[in-house]
Amino acid sequence: MTNASVREFKMPDVGEGLTEAEILKWYVQPGDTVTDGQVVCEVETAKAAVELPIPYDGVVRALHFPEGTTVDVGTSIIAVEVAGGAAPAQAEAPAAAVPAAEPEKPAEQPAARQPVLVGYGVATSSTRRRPRKQAQDPVARQAASAVQAELNGHGAAPASPAAPVAPAAPAAPAQRPLAKPPVRKLAKDLGVDLATVTPSGPDGVITREDVHAAVAAAQAPQQTAPAAQPAVPAASAPDRPAAPASYDTARETRIPVKGVRKATAAAMVGSAFTAPHVTEFVTVDVTRTMKLVEELKQDKEFAGLRVNPLLLIAKALLVAIRRNPDINASWDEAAQEIVVKHYVNLGIAAATPRGLIVPNIKDAHAKTLPELAASLGELVSTAREGRTSPSAMQGGTVTITNVGVFGVDTGTPILNPGESAILAVGAIKLQPWVHKGKVKPRQVTTLALSFDHRLVDGELGSKVLADVAAVLEQPKRLITWA
Repeated sequence: MTNASVREFKMPDVGEGLTEAEILKWYVQPGDTVTDGQVVCEVETAKAAVELPIPYDGVVRALHFPEGTTVDVGTSIIAVEVAGGAAPAQAEAPAAAVPAAEPEKPAEQPAARQPVLVGYGVATSSTRRRPRKQAQDPVARQAASAVQAELNGHGAAPASPAAPVAPAAPAAPAQRPLAKPPVRKLAKDLGVDLATVTPSGPDGVITREDVHAAVAAAQAPQQTAPAAQPAVPAASAPDRPAAPASYDTARETRIPVKGVRKATAAAMVGSAFTAPHVTEFVTVDVTRTMKLVEELKQDKEFAGLRVNPLLLIAKALLVAIRRNPDINASWDEAAQEIVVKHYVNLGIAAATPRGLIVPNIKDAHAKTLPELAASLGELVSTAREGRTSPSAMQGGTVTITNVGVFGVDTGTPILNPGESAILAVGAIKLQPWVHKGKVKPRQVTTLALSFDHRLVDGELGSKVLADVAAVLEQPKRLITWA
């Protein structure tokens, strides 16, 4: 085979507006045979880990990047030598006797559609421009260059000794400083002789900054020498960035910010400084809820399903949203509208080895308790395995973050971008609590609700949080309020 049969597979665009991805693992090596649809590598975008299939048959020729490298979308990551197909078409190229330029055709071969994660992109245009005609007469080219230089006021442009016009051009303009008309006017207004100004622009052109520097030097003669000095430190400036690399590796570890961590950081900063956050707290006795959890574990309807307090907390929040639907909304800055959602995509913040992600359960409001339990179990296991798809993290309307699993009492959670509320659940602990007029040990937790004060008033936020607490204190309200 020839080079014409080598096809380059580029880092695809997942259609989520992402611009880069990190190669986590290669499943093939040079020399391996691959088939159309075979997964060749796993990459991590800013939202999830995704496996990439190759769109054709062939033999792996080269892997352009090692594992752990972040690659821009559209960059070739693997070369595959394909059998037939492109080879016969390219074989005709040498016969055309086109020197040097023709072997570049393989680079244009991806006129076929670019692969994406699902299907293929739009085919690129096959239209080609005719090559520009080169000026055959070097003397004519030199003359044209001299005329253009004169029009630009740069009459001192270098000229070839062979050109007859070269000696005449430098004669007069050689002593004329190079500067654009606006700069000349500025110098005239400030009374600066351009002949005394040291140019710093390309090709010896005097800039506005040069004129202002000359004025400053004239006003403070003693500073003239220092003014000219920065040229020397400026030259050595590029050597300074090497300093940060001298940190003590035994005492510090530097971790590149990329992938999920990079996306999370950007989202949190954007949310914190865009939506005015308000957080309210309530401490509630959840002893009855914990008893119900134990009873549901024995129910045959939940056989094989994971039943835990988070399940009932999620259901309590869904009931509270049904009673206060305006909390389930988002702020449309461009249209200056509040968008109230008539569905609930319930986000669950999940800590993974790659960072924090918030996948959501679609249409959680329409699910029965066993269906909600199944969805929660699938969501958590998929997140821990790093298999959460980008679509699973889109379209959330409200979120729950369970900081209690870390033994934390509560927190002030930051809103997930595009949402108006997030509920933080603290650790459930046995504490002394006044129950029926007596102090008894009870299961107690603290809830925190952060909301966007642009569209959620204090009254609405308080009602939602109070309803969640009421359901957890008296789980029978799941029935009476449903």
